[in-house]
Amino acid sequence: MKKKPVLYAEAAYALGLVILALGTALMEKADFGMSMVVAPAYLLHLKLSERLPFFSFGMAEYVLQGVILVLLAIGMRRFKRAYLFSFVTAVLYGFALDAMLALVSPLAAGSFALRSVWYVLGMVVCSLGVALLLNTYISPEAYELFVKEIAGKSGQPIPRVKTAYDCVSCAIAVVMSFAFFGFGRFEGVKLGTILCALVNGTIIGVITAWLNKTFEMKDALKLRGFFAS
Repeated sequence: MKKKPVLYAEAAYALGLVILALGTALMEKADFGMSMVVAPAYLLHLKLSERLPFFSFGMAEYVLQGVILVLLAIGMRRFKRAYLFSFVTAVLYGFALDAMLALVSPLAAGSFALRSVWYVLGMVVCSLGVALLLNTYISPEAYELFVKEIAGKSGQPIPRVKTAYDCVSCAIAVVMSFAFFGFGRFEGVKLGTILCALVNGTIIGVITAWLNKTFEMKDALKLRGFFAS
């Protein structure tokens, strides 16, 4: 049997962050709506950047994720080391996202066909990024960590908690859009958001299965226990 190439967890973490940022940037370029998870941060960026031009999408991501982690610590009545490193992950992702937004900005997106290409490509690339991050022990972004911690605390299955979190996030984004821009300009949650919600989980599952079949997953560093507390 041919030996599978090794994919180290630390490399999966770094690649996952960059690839996830690229996919999000492509979806933003298409303007068909963001995923339910990042829509609130995107709306926060759109609103605050009107008065604070330096307030980027990436900054909005780690600011909002910081708030989520504070709420998580309050709800759990303790602060874990993993929460701190989750914020570090959010900051790294925020910088990567801003870099990728600048990278894709020259791409043409004037026609419906081109926007569709960028959106579908962005959705698949995002799914690859998430699948890579699932194969690492390093603290994930606040969104994923929140779901994992609440599921563990409540004893509910992670998929059920994830579904509830996505619904709440979507509702918050809709309220934010109306509150920030009124009924004449609907932002963040669009038809693409619904499509992403319907197929994203399936795509992540397919890519995860391919990664596990193609690569042997290992840790290069003995830090798994450090990030578990």
